[in-house]
Amino acid sequence: MYKIRRYALTTGGLICCYTLSMETPPTAENVFPNIPAGDAAEPHRALFFVLGYLRLPDRLACRQVCRAFSDEISANETLWRHIIVEPPLSTKIRDDFLLWITSFARGNLKSLALLRCWRVTDASLLHVVDQNPYITKLCIPGCTALTADGVVRAVMRLAEHKGHLECLRLNGLCNIKREHLNVLKSLLCKNKQQEAFHASFYSGWSSLALDSDDGRPIDVDICPKCKNVGMVFDCTREECRTMRNRWSQCRGCFFCIARCEECGGCVDEDELGEDTACPHVLCAGCWLQLPKCDTCNRPCCRQDLNAQALSSAGFVCDQCRDSELL
Repeated sequence: MYKIRRYALTTGGLICCYTLSMETPPTAENVFPNIPAGDAAEPHRALFFVLGYLRLPDRLACRQVCRAFSDEISANETLWRHIIVEPPLSTKIRDDFLLWITSFARGNLKSLALLRCWRVTDASLLHVVDQNPYITKLCIPGCTALTADGVVRAVMRLAEHKGHLECLRLNGLCNIKREHLNVLKSLLCKNKQQEAFHASFYSGWSSLALDSDDGRPIDVDICPKCKNVGMVFDCTREECRTMRNRWSQCRGCFFCIARCEECGGCVDEDELGEDTACPHVLCAGCWLQLPKCDTCNRPCCRQDLNAQALSSAGFVCDQCRDSELL
């Protein structure tokens, strides 16, 4: 018995997959009975419309399906104007791979997001900028091999080419100083009116890890507490936001101001002692409202509940589960 998979494009534009069971070896004639044998390897033209919605790994995999897909993906520069390299692929790419995938845009790259690409260096980033002077969005969070000087050179090169870089994400960039930030801000705000203030709220570790678009030109700022450059958050508590002095005291980076993992509000010193079933800090209000372990009655934030596939109706935390096994 032979089992093969077939893919079909529905009227709604979706691709469905189903399995065929055959007693004879599969051939072009019995797998595609309604298609002439000479055209069996040629994909339906409607499938090409799906390519623009695929993630980068899937798009690269489609290049290996057949020559028609390979030619279409390589020749269609509109598929490569917005490139996002994210985990797990980001941990594997090097400079040569970055230069290869950006070359498909043929100088018309609009946005480039390199999420945790810790093998990409300043030389390849500068080469991509030289070949694509019309980049408007550059996101490089967690690219630890890049330097602040290299990023400044890349942004300056875009300004020299009369580019219009509007969005820059630098969270995780090493050794960025106040001088670097001032130069970057001046280049992004050049020939533009002063940007309106955009509050930045802490929304869990996801706000620290990946690229976020909250309307600000640059995601990092100078912390008013430690004076270091990094992600600076505002308080989400209404009572803190209505009192001006209190609001300024609650503004700071993640290391200077303890924040609740659930609501993003500041956490007072007397609340830091509250024990939780997750490794994160919770304020008193969220501590009372969140689901709690059936054994120790300690709460767990929803992010950890989802990550561990635990039910909010009832769960047993890892510590209690391990103690039961002992």
